Amino acid sequence: MRQTLLALTLSLSLGTAAFSQDNPIATTITDQIAALQADDFDTAFSYASPNIKRLFGTPERFGQMVRDGYPMVHRPAEVTMLDQSQRDGRILQRVMIRDQSGRVHMLAYQMIETDQGWQINGVQLLRAPEVGV
Repeated sequence: MRQTLLALTLSLSLGTAAFSQDNPIATTITDQIAALQADDFDTAFSYASPNIKRLFGTPERFGQMVRDGYPMVHRPAEVTMLDQSQRDGRILQRVMIRDQSGRVHMLAYQMIETDQGWQINGVQLLRAPEVGV
């Protein structure tokens, strides 16, 4: 059983990694989430846009905001990249995150392209789809 779970985890990780390699926006998001999981708030903060950096000021304050406001992003059980869209000149990447309790959260990451590459300019928690039985 343990080997099956390990194989499943590795296959999911490799699938996300392959998708991310072809999608620099997804790479930015998955790299930030990996940094958050490692409590590496300096690296996680580096993926934030200049506006977000001005708003929070320090990696520590940014990390505290994520821990308090987005615990599902800080410690996700599963991350799935969904569709990208452009609305009002903004690029949005939808992401589905399953938290450690099994709850599904839908988020929209607003992305901007800067001299440093793609950066996260905000995250909005969306209404999760209803699951019927």
